[in-house]
Amino acid sequence: MAFNVADLFEHAVDAVPDRIAVICGDRQVTYRELDARANRLAHHLAARGVGKGDHVGVYSRNSIEALETMIATYKLRAISVSVNFRYTADEVRYIVDNADMVALIHERRYAGIVAQVLPHTPKLADVVVVEDGSDADYSGYNAVEYNVAIDARSPERDFGARSSDDLYILYTGGTTGFPKGVVWRHEDVWRALGGGIDHVTGEYVKDEWELANRAEQSAAGVVMAPLSPLIHGAAQWAAFIGLNSGATIVFVPQFDADEVWRLVAKHEVNTVTVVGDAMARPLLDAYRAGDYDTSSLRKISSHAALFSQSLKQQYVEMFPNVFIVDVIGSSESGGTGIGVVTKDSDHSQGPRVKFSAQAALIDDDGNLVEQKPGAVGRMARTGHVPIGYYKDPAKTEKIFVEIDGKRYVVPGDYARYEDDGTVTLLGRGSECINTGGEKVFPEEVEGALRSHPDIFDALVIGIEDERFGQAVAAVVQPRSSSALDLADLDGHVRTKVAGYKAPRVYWIVDEMMRQPSGKADYPAAKKYAAEHAGLAEPAR
Repeated sequence: MAFNVADLFEHAVDAVPDRIAVICGDRQVTYRELDARANRLAHHLAARGVGKGDHVGVYSRNSIEALETMIATYKLRAISVSVNFRYTADEVRYIVDNADMVALIHERRYAGIVAQVLPHTPKLADVVVVEDGSDADYSGYNAVEYNVAIDARSPERDFGARSSDDLYILYTGGTTGFPKGVVWRHEDVWRALGGGIDHVTGEYVKDEWELANRAEQSAAGVVMAPLSPLIHGAAQWAAFIGLNSGATIVFVPQFDADEVWRLVAKHEVNTVTVVGDAMARPLLDAYRAGDYDTSSLRKISSHAALFSQSLKQQYVEMFPNVFIVDVIGSSESGGTGIGVVTKDSDHSQGPRVKFSAQAALIDDDGNLVEQKPGAVGRMARTGHVPIGYYKDPAKTEKIFVEIDGKRYVVPGDYARYEDDGTVTLLGRGSECINTGGEKVFPEEVEGALRSHPDIFDALVIGIEDERFGQAVAAVVQPRSSSALDLADLDGHVRTKVAGYKAPRVYWIVDEMMRQPSGKADYPAAKKYAAEHAGLAEPAR
């Protein structure tokens, strides 16, 4: 028995070969077609020398080809590495080199950057170009067009046996530093992120055929729309959870709120996944301004970024028959908790979730925190956890620890035990602000700011302060139609959090600093604040 991503997908193909697997734009493919195309690409890569353990880059927006590339690499027991499509040439060169890529599949629009990268990355020997309607010139380097490459190869599934120990790597920048490759075994990542466990009950899927058997027994699959880029683990695993279960996946090449609602109506989407407020807020605004049929919608789920309480309550009121779900976790830990929002939820002090059976809190001395109300610690997870960071033993040693004979991963987010058995999320410790000895977690203050009707988005940072060491500051993006009254905003925030947590100064911007996944880009916010110190406006 092998809990392998490629095997799980192939079981679903055999169970529901004629069901629609993926829809993107005006194209769609069945499970049988998706499998055959991935087989053809795998044979092309194999002919070019790609095999077990080799790293293949995917440099693309959301597309059928991007998903096919991931599946093809896993069929070969190779490793897919996603490249952030917003990276500069220097950043792309870094990840290609750091990941030791030997092949790259990229959308044509990125040919100019690839041309700059190739002379500095000699290991990268094979390049495949996906046509995307652009006219970018790739004649200056040796590349083959995607459809030409796969049309010349066999569609047969004639690969060798695979293993649960095959490797999966997810590059993550988190909120700070250079991107890091998190290395997982296939079974471990499937158990932690990919549907191999029921996050509500803690029960494991029993065998590799269980999900496919369920798909075969159902007349039709769920229709899912993962909205974040496939460069992000939340979208990758939403897609693979769906594919392994016989669902239909609906992609948008890049996020557009109005287009999302049109697709929900057109394809009768049941589940939408977003990454926090960065996607959820414009979606809600577009829904209010438009006229869309959402009668098929059953669940809206936020992954990997805090979904502010005020916005969740607005969703509950706007979609009373839809489950609004928070799923928390990280590239390093997998899922650590889940929360369902209801109209009578009282989460005024921050988002609360039910911890998974494998999760715990650990104090700053590396000890398990007793599960009593008010106790605070860093979130940790045991059981199926990663091997570590690719080529970074020092970082691995810091994040992965052993306690009482068990190995835990401790990414750095803080939480607090509550008297109802849930935990309240407090935020990432590395961004915690120490002002006069008091700890302030940015996410808590950001939630208070976003609950003001004139604020569209906000990030909270610490700035140097002669008296207190650090002072709380905020970068805010007002709603376009609003004239922001900072005195009113300050008064509002102080009704939500203690006075020492309220921002002392503000920077007002037209667009918030966020990564393509929707995660906060705190380094960019701090850089903006430092470079525009003269534009800071004091709270009034």
